[in-house]
Amino acid sequence: MEKFMFAALKEAQKALAKDEVPIGAVIVIDGKIIARAHNQRQSKKIATHHAEILAIEKACKKLHDWRLENAEIFVTLEPCPMCAGAIANARIKKLYFGAFDKTGTNKNLLVDILSDNRLNHKTEVQGGILEAPCAEILTTFFKNKRNKK
Repeated sequence: MEKFMFAALKEAQKALAKDEVPIGAVIVIDGKIIARAHNQRQSKKIATHHAEILAIEKACKKLHDWRLENAEIFVTLEPCPMCAGAIANARIKKLYFGAFDKTGTNKNLLVDILSDNRLNHKTEVQGGILEAPCAEILTTFFKNKRNKK
């Protein structure tokens, strides 16, 4: 499990090098990474270019299917509601994330989105995988941004 979060952290480093919010994601099936991505909102000027969305798109293209039922996704930060919706819609089996998003107001929002009874698919969620390094890259990024102002 940590091996895949380290791969997601490597993607976050790529985002950092581009002055993007350093979030990375990898999608795994049967113990093999099938897709990798990092945030590209600033560089591409597209609001939906979050790491999770881009990784899901790559995985769908690779598998020629929108259903990723046997997939697990590893993300360095707790996904936002948009990304949680995409994870649910892609039918991803399990979400692992590193750092918790402490800026959100509804602490159960992610679980609510991924386990809502109105959906015909539920995604298991486990947070806090390599939490310290996942949080550190984000904290350092935003601290540096504030110091440049």
